[in-house]
Amino acid sequence: MSQPAQPQATTPPRLDLRGISLRYGAVQALADISLRVQAGEIIALLGDSGCGKSTLLRAIAGLEQPEAGTIRLDGGVVSDGGRGVPPEARGVGLMFQDYALFPHLTVAENVRFGLHAEPGAQARAIAAARLEQVGLADRASSYPGTLSGGESQRVALARALAPGPRILLLDEPFSNLDRRTRDRVRDDTLAVLRANGATTLLVTHDPEEALGFADRIALMRQGRIVQVGTGRELYQRPGTRFVARFFGDLIEVAGRCRDGAVETPFGCLPAPGRAEGEALTVCLRPEAIRLHAPNARFRGRVIERRFLGATALLTLAVEGFSEPLRLSVSGEEPSQPGDSIGFALDATRSFIFAAVED
Repeated sequence: MSQPAQPQATTPPRLDLRGISLRYGAVQALADISLRVQAGEIIALLGDSGCGKSTLLRAIAGLEQPEAGTIRLDGGVVSDGGRGVPPEARGVGLMFQDYALFPHLTVAENVRFGLHAEPGAQARAIAAARLEQVGLADRASSYPGTLSGGESQRVALARALAPGPRILLLDEPFSNLDRRTRDRVRDDTLAVLRANGATTLLVTHDPEEALGFADRIALMRQGRIVQVGTGRELYQRPGTRFVARFFGDLIEVAGRCRDGAVETPFGCLPAPGRAEGEALTVCLRPEAIRLHAPNARFRGRVIERRFLGATALLTLAVEGFSEPLRLSVSGEEPSQPGDSIGFALDATRSFIFAAVED
């Protein structure tokens, strides 16, 4: 006789935030934040300066104590209603913006710093393996003062990974690097994190960095998470105009809902679910404008063209728009000031929001 099926055991998320709130005097730094991060997942906490993303990171690490809400790691409570497990007992790795390397210790000694519980030989082996992984085995006996910015970042990463943390918290780790170094180090860091299966929270203010680095993005504003999703979801299906604006330039057109649609200089666009007469804003990504399209229905006059190498910035005057449209095009695009250009609209790259959101 067959046995009844047993319910499958569910593995708790690596990190589970529920209702996290924190106030500094009159300032609400964090407001009712909830977020789940699965093991091996890389999440970007994205937002402008002062939105609360670094404060949230510090709360997870145990350096700040939320006044409300619960933080769980692997199902175990580490913070609950003003009480918390000490930072050193959470199994969390934290990498600061300035890397915080100890100048009087060698590179290897810096990496071994968090391995006090390991026997000496084991600690040295772990540190050597981590330095090998980040490509700095030959700098083990060097001191931080002799390292470049990119090398310092990699040492800090090796040190954060050395104890095998349950979750790694990175606070703007690439912001101190120049552009070329930043791109290379960022790619190298992502490869190391993937190789280690490291569950990671990255704090950044750079949408491009979040899009290229993370599995999912939590966009924050004024102490709250306003939308969570993959980069593609937030870019292509923003929930609010704030989200749409954060991920790139927009062409914005005011209108009103009439018979389930909104009139624009590009014709009527469907506005399902909107009330008759409601004031709306239609937002278009610049890439929704298809220049020289075979089915071009609209025309614009080139006001200015700026060559930027691989791309060019084209400024168009279009009837019905009070402001010129600025489009990034291929550097090989031939249009010059004074030219009339035909174009079509890809309506799938348009978003419609209430005229007043917040």
